[in-house]
Amino acid sequence: MARIYTLVNQKGGVGKTTTAINLGAYLAENGQRVLIVDIDPQANATSCLGIDKHGVEKGSYQALLEDAPVNTLLLKNERLNLSLLPASPALAGAEVELVDEERRNTRLRSALAQLQDQYDYILLDCPPSLGLLTINGLMAAQDGVIIPVQCEYLALEGLGQLTSTIQKVKAALYPELHVRGVVLTMFDRRTNLANDVVAEVNRHFPELVFKSIIPRSIRLAEAPSYGLPISVYAPESVGAKAYNALAVEILAEDTPPQG
Repeated sequence: MARIYTLVNQKGGVGKTTTAINLGAYLAENGQRVLIVDIDPQANATSCLGIDKHGVEKGSYQALLEDAPVNTLLLKNERLNLSLLPASPALAGAEVELVDEERRNTRLRSALAQLQDQYDYILLDCPPSLGLLTINGLMAAQDGVIIPVQCEYLALEGLGQLTSTIQKVKAALYPELHVRGVVLTMFDRRTNLANDVVAEVNRHFPELVFKSIIPRSIRLAEAPSYGLPISVYAPESVGAKAYNALAVEILAEDTPPQG
């Protein structure tokens, strides 16, 4: 049975797609069967894995709006040993088209139910907004929401708005919805502000902040332009080691104790 985590933050540029790709790559390196689901019309997760989004003929749009069998839409990256449900620019119209659809909030959940036994982890990369695509992502998050938070002041305000939205979805649509954890990203230990943000997030969300903190890194910023995760592009970099540590931390928490 797959664990399904949705990565979400309505603020752009916080490392959401970077986290989805690199966490997925390191979970795969640690022996897990991983699927990354791109439901962002910008298709950044798709591009980060070296796929030309303009060449994607079938993907998450067809899964959401055409009820296409989702296992026929997947792309397998043999080198990384992970799979991708790609996005394309056609997804930009999905927000409007979903409005008149039956089960408009749960179409992604239904599509992914077909894959439960094929993967250990399914990671959903949502758009930086709180529309119907993100609602679909939240409704599919059967094992929780992972929130990347940039270590800058304005991120705190955005985090408060996001958790409020999650609570509203929880109350109105999905009582089981919960936050799996907060990932602190783009951390620069040289600045007092970054350290203050880390302390503040831990104060507001005790026991929900992952111990592994992702540093600000040139290598992490470069990797998407080569269509590679950091595990392949610069495996010895500080960013690579941080994402590997995050994957190991999540695996340790998700693995039931023996005996």
